[in-house]
Amino acid sequence: MPKHIYLIAGEASGDFLGAQLMKAVKAQVPDTKFSGIGGTLMKEQGLESLFPMNDLSVMGIFEVLPRLRLILKRIKQTTLNIINNKPDIVITIDAPDFSFRVIKGVRKRINNAPKFIHYVAPTVWAWRPKRAAKVAKFLDGMICLFNFEPAYFEKEGLKAIAVGHPMMESGIKEAKPAVIGKADTKKIGLFFGSRGGEIKRISPVILKTIQRIIEEDPNLELIIPTLPHLENQIFDILKDIKVPCHVITDKDKKWSAFKACDVALAVSGTVGLELAAANVPHVIAYRMNPITYKIIRRFIKAPYAHLANIILEREVVPEFIQEDCDPEDIAFELLSLMDNERYQRNQTDGFIKVRESIGSLENPSKTAADFILDL
Repeated sequence: MPKHIYLIAGEASGDFLGAQLMKAVKAQVPDTKFSGIGGTLMKEQGLESLFPMNDLSVMGIFEVLPRLRLILKRIKQTTLNIINNKPDIVITIDAPDFSFRVIKGVRKRINNAPKFIHYVAPTVWAWRPKRAAKVAKFLDGMICLFNFEPAYFEKEGLKAIAVGHPMMESGIKEAKPAVIGKADTKKIGLFFGSRGGEIKRISPVILKTIQRIIEEDPNLELIIPTLPHLENQIFDILKDIKVPCHVITDKDKKWSAFKACDVALAVSGTVGLELAAANVPHVIAYRMNPITYKIIRRFIKAPYAHLANIILEREVVPEFIQEDCDPEDIAFELLSLMDNERYQRNQTDGFIKVRESIGSLENPSKTAADFILDL
């Protein structure tokens, strides 16, 4: 059994997955030593992060460029830290651009390298399908979230497993809607994202959308679940909004806050899948650097951005991406969703299948831990 596991997480969703995994490993091997890079949740499980995880929370070609020197420094620092600490296993959680460079750096410098497992498979089914063959050359295992993913890697000779999504074991099913604000007001959830640059880019669209909705229906309140270190930034963004704004940062109240929302507007990403799991009707929006998007768009094979739409093979959740990310259009869609129960039910009926897809396996984190410990 391994005594030292090194983990690398690059953003909030990875921090959650890492913390759940650490719990599951400790339940089987209590004396396991953990080191690496993580956020608040992983630190609560005993990880001392090599440097702040937020250094890695950046996405997009032109978004990375201003921080390129820091990221290159962190790649070198992490590579040397793994070599010097000699862990038994290294688990990289999402953040493939950073993680895979570290793995290649370690393999290049030492012969007796640790086992390398990546958690959350690269979306080879959505874009850059040749990555499956490339990662099989330097990884020892792949932990996937969805049942259809392992086959892409297994055909390249890489051991892979589907475990389901750990969010389904985090209390989301048991959570009851929180009592927030007045009972007779509609509640709109706003989900700005977890990266500072992302919030800066999308917040003007969200603000204009909400202001347009308030013009039509001022009898509403906003629920904004976010991370503690983003709280001040969110308050500053919302300072001119004339309806009650409830910013929730307590992680123990996360799912109750989700379920208190009648409808929601979210950035495209993990939070969309979380809203589907929480059965909240919503729309997604996203905008990135135009040149970054133009480059990336050429490689994307998936017809949708939202994982729920991909799983269902139809657009159940409206998507407003890039040039379609228009406040007037988003406001119209949200108002329609708020006022039309049949429209809401079309989404929530679809979410049943989504929950079955991501929560069909019991104890995802234990299944992932078993895979790691067996390897």
